[in-house]
Amino acid sequence: MTLRKYIPNTITSMNALAGSIGVVFALQGHPELAFLTMLAAAVCDFCDGLAARLLNAYSPMGKELDSLADMVSFGLLPSVMLIGTMQHFQVDSWTEIIPLFLAVMSALRLAKFNVDERQQSDFIGVATPTAAMICGSLCYFVIQHPGTFLDKWVATQWFLPAVAVVLGLLLVSEIPMFGMKVAKGHKLLDAKRWVFLAAVVVAILLCIVFGLNWSLVILSAFVFYLLENLVLYLFQRS
Repeated sequence: MTLRKYIPNTITSMNALAGSIGVVFALQGHPELAFLTMLAAAVCDFCDGLAARLLNAYSPMGKELDSLADMVSFGLLPSVMLIGTMQHFQVDSWTEIIPLFLAVMSALRLAKFNVDERQQSDFIGVATPTAAMICGSLCYFVIQHPGTFLDKWVATQWFLPAVAVVLGLLLVSEIPMFGMKVAKGHKLLDAKRWVFLAAVVVAILLCIVFGLNWSLVILSAFVFYLLENLVLYLFQRS
């Protein structure tokens, strides 16, 4: 096996390393630093697939390693971040263990994805990075940009646990979610993707105009993505 065959798995390993460092930051009471490592893990998660395609270096081991790395970076890490944020806001309640539900559902989601042949270009259920980015950006924003209406919600004993439960259930749901990686013969930018990209541009402009923290762009973009898919799903069923 040539050296290039190891490149994708090496990048995937960096994903796992970034996620592990993020868990340490979250346990030390620094969810804001943990989110930065989550973003680094997301970059690695994107690059390992890109490298595998460019180098034609697919392998069964790489597929399994990718899921294990994602479990750390996009399953365990956001769960611990939610708990750390509750502790940051001094939410003293047994409900702070509920966000671990997200980690369990992430494991089920990743196992399901590996054996589900329907998810080649689009997804069935929310992808783990999407749920993780919503949690991570939310935690980062409320800590780095205090004084918003979100503070009152996050400071309650039920809001962040409810976020974890809802996202956890969506992870293992049968709701179709469009991806940005489209199979051969499909249009890359159809109407729903154009709407999503337009929403991202609007979020960026609003954050610049009103001087809001950059993490709000990520939070609003992924929340909009989630809502757009839910609306499309309900519309198709009606």
